Amino acid sequence: MDLAAQTGAKAKNGNKNGKKANGGKSARDAYYDKISKLDMAPLWVVLKNIIPDEPKTVCAPAIWHFKDVKPLVAEAGSVISAEEATRRVLVLENPKLRGQSRITNSLYAGLQLILPGEVAPPHRHSPAAIRFILDGEGAYTQVDGEKTIMRPGDFVLTPSGTIHDHGNESKKSMIWLDVLDVPTVNFFETCFYEHFDYKRQNTRRDDGDSLVRFGSGVLPDGSPHRNSPIVNYPYAKMRPILERLHEADDVDPVHGARFRYANPLTGGPVMPTMGAHLALLPKNFKGKSYQATDSTIFVCVEGEGVTKVGDTTLEWGPRDVFVAPSWVKYAHRAGKESVLFSISDRPAQEALGLWREKA
Repeated sequence: MDLAAQTGAKAKNGNKNGKKANGGKSARDAYYDKISKLDMAPLWVVLKNIIPDEPKTVCAPAIWHFKDVKPLVAEAGSVISAEEATRRVLVLENPKLRGQSRITNSLYAGLQLILPGEVAPPHRHSPAAIRFILDGEGAYTQVDGEKTIMRPGDFVLTPSGTIHDHGNESKKSMIWLDVLDVPTVNFFETCFYEHFDYKRQNTRRDDGDSLVRFGSGVLPDGSPHRNSPIVNYPYAKMRPILERLHEADDVDPVHGARFRYANPLTGGPVMPTMGAHLALLPKNFKGKSYQATDSTIFVCVEGEGVTKVGDTTLEWGPRDVFVAPSWVKYAHRAGKESVLFSISDRPAQEALGLWREKA
């Protein structure tokens, strides 16, 4: 008999729980009160909650339609300055995790606004971050001295501990999606944050320098390994790869024509805690059902379609953000050719030997 069966049997039959002790409590309840005073609890009461038969997410499928949220993000520009806010961001909170500043149990996400002429000053922190550009172009981010100009569909990395600042030298506002591993870092209670007094860091490397150095089949000596050294994976260079996969009929029945953003030094994920993909769903694509233990954030880059997540149907279009929780079945459908970006905590789960999928 396994532990669960044994403890279940004890919970049902043991300790003469029908008899009452002092104060009208059962002998068992009185026992629980006694051990609670010494900060102990009976495993047999909580076992099924802490070790379920399979993952039971506390998150809900959810979607943020860009047409609805863009005006509110823009309004934030009149409510608070970038300097005052440090980062002017509206946090995307999972409906089941309101007040916890997280879109999944392990990831934070938000929509950041930077207006023309503004500068978001330098800082660095333990949580790793990515930017996926949604609206506008011409603003920049600097990561450890490399300045990169950002355009829609670009995937920008800010690894843990790197100094970064943003500025908008264009004439239009820009909005991008931030995703950070903040809940994961805070779970381990390992977060550090450092703000710098200067307005912007000195630019030491030109736009695209890291892509030329590390994404061209040659590597400088002494290259780091933990994070991808590439600052920006430009959409203009990534989109043709999807076309090649599609033309070669390299189309997965679940994910479409999909590639994984990789660390060129290792071939592994771009960061230890977060990994990302870009997928083309061909016209009239009907994806097979899929489930995995990593909760996944999706962004529609092009096109429109529907994703069935459990019993919830999410209709998406350009720049919409949606989330599929852990171990909840989902399937994509697209009437017209579409492109989806996705990011999750899969690398962290794989490193711990926890990740599992089922197609």
